Amino acid sequence: MHEEALIHGTCLAIGADGVLLLGKPGSGKSSLALRLIDQPGGGLSGMMRSARLVADDQVRIRKAGESLIAAAPAALANRLEIRGLGIATLAALPEVSLRLAVRLTPAAEIERLPDLAAARMDILGIALPLILLDPTEAAAPARLRAALDQFVPR
Repeated sequence: MHEEALIHGTCLAIGADGVLLLGKPGSGKSSLALRLIDQPGGGLSGMMRSARLVADDQVRIRKAGESLIAAAPAALANRLEIRGLGIATLAALPEVSLRLAVRLTPAAEIERLPDLAAARMDILGIALPLILLDPTEAAAPARLRAALDQFVPR
């Protein structure tokens, strides 16, 4: 039997790394996803990476050995909500291996020097590194890529 979960969130592939964006409705998940898709960046490594949509609004996650694989539910595949414009259709990846979870949080609620070694999110019994990020900050896409470079093993 395959273990599977349906999570409210947005999923991107940044390079080969799956990133799960989590937050309340209206917190900026789709907006941050659009910024990441529109603006490739180098993070701390300087290695330029583009972002591709995997899923918006709902993410289907299944366990594959010691990995988590994210995909869009069929009804939402290739769709991204753009506030003020509606639902856009774009080429999306069918699935990606999750490497990082990002909880969208106002800057005032984020510690300046958190214990990132202990920050984890458990999905289907697998712990993903977890960071908190304010999506309204101009540096949010760069910080997310920096987190991938710093905390996701290569």
